[in-house]
Amino acid sequence: MNVPDDLRYSSDHEWIRAEDGKLRIGITDYAQDALGDVVFVQTPEVGATYEAGDAFGEVESTKSVSEIYAPVGGTIVAVNEDLEVSPEHVNSDPYGSGWIAVLEPADPSALEALLDAQAYSALTEG
Repeated sequence: MNVPDDLRYSSDHEWIRAEDGKLRIGITDYAQDALGDVVFVQTPEVGATYEAGDAFGEVESTKSVSEIYAPVGGTIVAVNEDLEVSPEHVNSDPYGSGWIAVLEPADPSALEALLDAQAYSALTEG
């Protein structure tokens, strides 16, 4: 399982990459593998505001539908529109072209409360 060291993780299996004060969010390699072939991604609306833990989208696979949760509170500033036509990017490149949304955090220090790669690996191997 791929768990990049430079990312933060939620216990709900989202990854978070800090980029110029904003947070790019997607689902982890572990999550996409558990879901199976992704056939649809519902992204949040740009401008929508969420609290940490709020569901802001869904990933539908051939096996199930899973909600995507905001790892920290903030406002959505961009979504990956390519997923409308190519949801399979979530499977083929979960940490790259399979990203889901970019959030401007209400509290940038909230990122520090998320799991690092070692803690996320321990969570998924347990």
